[in-house]
Amino acid sequence: MTTKKDNFVVNRIKSFSFVFKGISILIKSENSIKTQLFISFLMIICGFVFQISTTEWAIQILCTGAVLTAESLNTAVEKIANFVHPDYHKKIGVIKDVAAGAVGFAALAALIIGALIYVPKIMAL
Repeated sequence: MTTKKDNFVVNRIKSFSFVFKGISILIKSENSIKTQLFISFLMIICGFVFQISTTEWAIQILCTGAVLTAESLNTAVEKIANFVHPDYHKKIGVIKDVAAGAVGFAALAALIIGALIYVPKIMAL
């Protein structure tokens, strides 16, 4: 006999399988995600090279997560919009542009924070 607690645990495990499936789909099919992951990898290397502090690591990881999250949500919005209306439509275009703008905000913030972390370290060389 299964208990509610067992079902809860089993359901959480199943939900993680959906998480990994979604990440896999994004990595395999979306060039924007591949680009952001490449940039993230470069920033990780920079973090080790410049020996950034724990706080700087935390901020860098948060920025990376924010950009990847925004990019993923943008992809989801685009896929929904294309499913609902496969042909070009002005209102669908606006929706897609707004979603892309959200990625732009996250990327700009990450760029500024990256500059705040790394420019002083580069200038000190």
